[in-house]
Amino acid sequence: MKGSGLIAVACLAISAGTLAAAPVAAPVIADAAAVQASNELGSIASDYVKLTLALGEKEAGYVDAYYGPPQWAEAAKTDPRDMRELGNAIVDLMLRLDALTVSDDPLVEARKRFLSAQLEAALTRHAMMQKENFPFAKEAKGLFGVTPELKPLAEFDPVLEQIENIVPGEGPLSNRVAAFENGYIIPKDRLQAVFDIAIAECKARTAQYFDLPEGENFKLEFVTGKSWSGYNYYQGNYQSLIQVNTDLPIFISRAVDLGCHEGYPGHHVYNMLLEKNLTKDRGWQEFSVYPLYSPQSLIAEGSANYGIELAFRGQDRLDYERDVLYPLAGLDPDTAAAYWALQMAKQALSGARMTIAQQYLDGEITREEAIALNQKYQLVSAERAAQMTDFNEQYRSYVINYGLGMEMVRDWIEAQGDAPVWRWKAMERLLSEPVLPEDLLVEGARD
Repeated sequence: MKGSGLIAVACLAISAGTLAAAPVAAPVIADAAAVQASNELGSIASDYVKLTLALGEKEAGYVDAYYGPPQWAEAAKTDPRDMRELGNAIVDLMLRLDALTVSDDPLVEARKRFLSAQLEAALTRHAMMQKENFPFAKEAKGLFGVTPELKPLAEFDPVLEQIENIVPGEGPLSNRVAAFENGYIIPKDRLQAVFDIAIAECKARTAQYFDLPEGENFKLEFVTGKSWSGYNYYQGNYQSLIQVNTDLPIFISRAVDLGCHEGYPGHHVYNMLLEKNLTKDRGWQEFSVYPLYSPQSLIAEGSANYGIELAFRGQDRLDYERDVLYPLAGLDPDTAAAYWALQMAKQALSGARMTIAQQYLDGEITREEAIALNQKYQLVSAERAAQMTDFNEQYRSYVINYGLGMEMVRDWIEAQGDAPVWRWKAMERLLSEPVLPEDLLVEGARD
């Protein structure tokens, strides 16, 4: 599509502060043609939201968040469209978007590109809803805008050999690692206290660099029966519901991981900044809805994972966990460094998760083989390996958004500068503008 090919990298050079300062009223538009184009773009955006809500009625979980006009959500329920109508509506919106004239405003062009990419993903998911199967790589490209480069599992064997030296002994390495990590489980009666303190610290570190909207907040719940470990359900008006799955034991490292990923500066902050800067300040309705299977998810998951590193740099995280969280959880702080060394070594295995998912979803290996490979190359228990395989069955190629997304976000943000202030500034910009995965492949520059 023509709209997919418009490159507007200049949008990434506009700071989030500029967006936040933008007046609510639309800028004066010079001529009637521009006025008509602006009105049509707004109409396309509204129709896109209604289309997304209608697709959400066909698949539970397709709409991850919505905080637009409630009558649109109600209409999607009371006046449903069949799959043929929805497919035609996607194509119609694509054609209308392609027919728009080019704008001199790089943010408007970025907005058009964002809508185009979201519609391409909707078309792919629409086909999948009708039982069309795509190879893993093609599915990932269609939904998330990126073709993952998958490494053979053998390339991760040297990492396993290194970890052998960290956890020596007899028997399978995954069993030894699981046994070692069992000494770092947060007791259930201390989960609330540990997570409350960890999330508060994640928020405090984020608030040093971001002006968080007044009145923002979240509710934390512990749940069971899920294929994921944590989830943020954004409610709108700067509120979130954060759920943590307790089906399996929760290790001490997960407090900071989930506090940053689901909260600050992760999903909670990402959704808040989009709502404030784009939906409320600019009136861009398309950001009031978040379809899970879209390029937006690579930005969301990649930034949420990188946000952990951004908020807790290296040794600083070890110091915080050892001095604050370990005593609160009733764990021995003197052993924190050994556990930390193992977690750092395991990070080099993240790419294996994508390869295993691809092999399983493309039918190259059985479920039992996928579980065994997850256990071997992710160094987890059989129960946790099964849960990871459950996730792959439910969310399929979504798994690329975690490891690959984080790598892309990290590379782009850290190209902006070495000082923390530059990296936080780049992070805020990433969370506040209509950025696509392909934009992260372009080397940025400081403002």
